Amino acid sequence: MAALADDGGGRTVSDVFGGWDGSVASARALQSELAKAVLLRDDFPTPLRVLAGFDVGFEDDGATTRAAAVLLDARTLQPLDMQVARVPTSMPYVPGLLSFRELPALLQALEQLRQRPDLVFVDGHGIAHPRGLGIAAHFGVATGLPSIGVAKKRLTGSGPEPHQTRGAYTALRQGGRQIGWILRSKPNCNPLYVSPGHRVALASAADLVMRCVTRYRLPEPTRLADRLASRRDRAHVHPDAGLDV
Repeated sequence: MAALADDGGGRTVSDVFGGWDGSVASARALQSELAKAVLLRDDFPTPLRVLAGFDVGFEDDGATTRAAAVLLDARTLQPLDMQVARVPTSMPYVPGLLSFRELPALLQALEQLRQRPDLVFVDGHGIAHPRGLGIAAHFGVATGLPSIGVAKKRLTGSGPEPHQTRGAYTALRQGGRQIGWILRSKPNCNPLYVSPGHRVALASAADLVMRCVTRYRLPEPTRLADRLASRRDRAHVHPDAGLDV
């Protein structure tokens, strides 16, 4: 199964996992190598027209990986398409290696979307990762798409809590280097951990997320994908996982 190709350097799954022998040590080494391909500058169309959100859940007691993809109008944040991809779960959860477990299903969900997005939001981390390649960064390098990681919990790094004001954020740092933002998307709620994945500047990531936040804690792309991945939106999805309008 191949990822969508483009001029941004998209790669197939075989390219991304080609050097992996299935071991944890080999996966970590591959992450360190692929992290060198991450581009941390704004390199997406302006104005943005189409956004996408991605998240993953599991079925059959974890035996099936369920990846959800939601396409949205960038101006109105209204959904344009929703897709679900189901693939056999290939490996157990290993901290720091989430993309090796979830990326194949995410790439299949991307292929099922009826349009290629200008910018992707992934539930998980971008460069805010011990080796600089969280799932949003791995997704971006694999597809060539501009991507941002929006995580509910911190994986690595530290920083001060942001003010309770909506949209306030502080720097998330690891070893003296900034790797993301701690973002207060909604007052009196736990902050989000935002980091660029690929083709997005660190300085832009938090503001791009806030452009997609309405009255909820999560931005609309990952909020809708989360509902679909966790099967809370089954009433809104056709049996073939297309958009029910």
